[in-house]
Amino acid sequence: MISFHSEVSFEIPNADVTASWLAAIITQEQYNEGEVSIVFCDDVFLHKLNVEFLNHDTLTDIISFDYSVGKEIHGEIFISIERVRENAKEFGQSFDAELSRVMAHGILHYCGYKDKTPSEATTMRSKEEFYLQQRSN
Repeated sequence: MISFHSEVSFEIPNADVTASWLAAIITQEQYNEGEVSIVFCDDVFLHKLNVEFLNHDTLTDIISFDYSVGKEIHGEIFISIERVRENAKEFGQSFDAELSRVMAHGILHYCGYKDKTPSEATTMRSKEEFYLQQRSN
């Protein structure tokens, strides 16, 4: 089950549709949906997690904690709404498109995709684009 929570004043529109879309990514990647919590927060909240758990003193748009077991996806995804808004402006995207990209990105990490090397980042971006096209159809 994919659930949404918020540490800030934000509510995802069409939560059921979004959860179904994210579940479809999991299924198409040949994994099973377990418990995934997506938590919307601000920069301060996410920065604190980044420092405390990853020892990174930087702002980021997403942090995911993967608790998956085998092919069953479990985890927590924390998303800074502030960073998503800024990135949407910077990349010339709508807020909704950028938020969808970030959520797909977190799910794809759970499905084994990485983005540390240029090659991995290219593959990740390609997968994000593929699933974003499915969302808009």
